[in-house]
Amino acid sequence: MAASIFHRVSGAGLSIVGLAVLTWWLVALSGGPEPYALFTKAASNIFGRIVLIGLTWAFFQHFLSGVRHLVMDTGAGFELRTNNRFAMLVFVAAVVLTAALWAYALGVVK
Repeated sequence: MAASIFHRVSGAGLSIVGLAVLTWWLVALSGGPEPYALFTKAASNIFGRIVLIGLTWAFFQHFLSGVRHLVMDTGAGFELRTNNRFAMLVFVAAVVLTAALWAYALGVVK
C-alpha cells in the first residue's frame, strides 16, 4: 500500500513542483543574465538543493515504481513475499540512485 501511495505522491510532486522549477528555469534562461543568476543562486542555496534533491528522489521513485507496475502487468510478482520485496527494493534503489547522482553532480564521486 505504501508503494502505491508513494507512487502517486511522487508523480504529483513531479508534476507540480517539477513543472514550477522547470518554468522558473526557462523564464530565467530567456530573461538574461540577471534573472538566470537569481535562479542559480536560489537553486544553489540549501533550500534549493533540498527541493532539487527531492525532485530527483521523486523521479527515481516514480520511475522505478512504474517499472514495478509494468512487471506486475505481465503477471509476475503477485506473490505477497515477492511483491513486498520488490516494493522495498524500489524504495532503497530510489534513495541509492538519488544519492549516487547527487554525489556525482557535487563532485564527491568521479
